[in-house]
Amino acid sequence: MAGVLQFALTNLLMISAGVMLYLVVRALPRVGEDPAAARMNIFDRWRNSPLPEKIDAQMNAFLTKFLRRLKVWVMKFDNFITDRLKGMKSAPGGNAAIDFKEIANGENGNGNDSENASIKDG
Repeated sequence: MAGVLQFALTNLLMISAGVMLYLVVRALPRVGEDPAAARMNIFDRWRNSPLPEKIDAQMNAFLTKFLRRLKVWVMKFDNFITDRLKGMKSAPGGNAAIDFKEIANGENGNGNDSENASIKDG
């Protein structure tokens, strides 16, 4: 019995809230608008003008050109790196691996010879 009473009271509450909302919505068109509020500010005028669409078209054209050129540059760079790597793999002598310790230490074990020569001369 208590469950049915709670259900009925909840339904009555929701129906009365719906009726109040309906009455408020019907009364809204009767409220007059203030003519000062109808004035558009600079942001509203800019938003409704054709200027944003022109800016968007220019940006799309610029980005299309820029991204195509960037893609070509990246592809050229990729080809350059690939050629360099192929050259390292097929180096004469049959050793495909690069000995970085030998490059870092140099032939005399002290690093770069030109730096050592300039230090000794100076």
